Amino acid sequence: MEEIKIRILLVEDEPKVSSFIKLGLEEVGYWVETADDGNVGKQLFDRRSYDLVILDVMLPGISGIELCKQIRKSDDKIPVLMLTALGTSLDKLKGFDAGADDYLLKPFEFGELMARIKALLKRTKAGEKALRVLKFMDLEMHLDSYEVKRGETRIELSQKEFGLLEYLMRNKGKVVTRAEIAENVWNNAFDSGTNIIDVYVNFLRKKIDKDFEPKLIKTQVGVGYILKE
Repeated sequence: MEEIKIRILLVEDEPKVSSFIKLGLEEVGYWVETADDGNVGKQLFDRRSYDLVILDVMLPGISGIELCKQIRKSDDKIPVLMLTALGTSLDKLKGFDAGADDYLLKPFEFGELMARIKALLKRTKAGEKALRVLKFMDLEMHLDSYEVKRGETRIELSQKEFGLLEYLMRNKGKVVTRAEIAENVWNNAFDSGTNIIDVYVNFLRKKIDKDFEPKLIKTQVGVGYILKE
């Protein structure tokens, strides 16, 4: 089974800064998705599940401050680190008032960024033990032991079925497209002309939905799948 990676959303409009951060974080094992616009960053946040968000204050579209406020409306626990070239006390206060957990002044050393990220993940219990047990309704996944239970019934899953269910669980309540499943569960390592994703969703339904109520895996016709009550 592949190691579960910490998922980070980076919203930064300076290409050099964004590339520097993304490459550095991926080298130490994090999974990083980037956006160079506040509106795009919000769309990504609404569609996917992340363990930490890094926001630049000055962004096109909507500002990092406004994006932080919107993120906080839907998730009051995810750690948010703000990046800025504005270093006055008032600027920092605006960021903290918007819901940011920490503030890092540009320019910065990568080691300092890493230290801030590790501290935030540890503080929110998201680090190496992040989301080691996923729960939705009476469905439960133990990521360390690879156990899956629906109520008191233990369910045996193959490696791909487990990975697919984990992705649906991490994005519960959100429609995920077949392209997103391909990228995140299969790493695009299959013939896109096949219906293998639909086949595996059906395998999963037979194991976690067929003999249980309510049914949890729903099809959004023409779009993808969603895990919801």
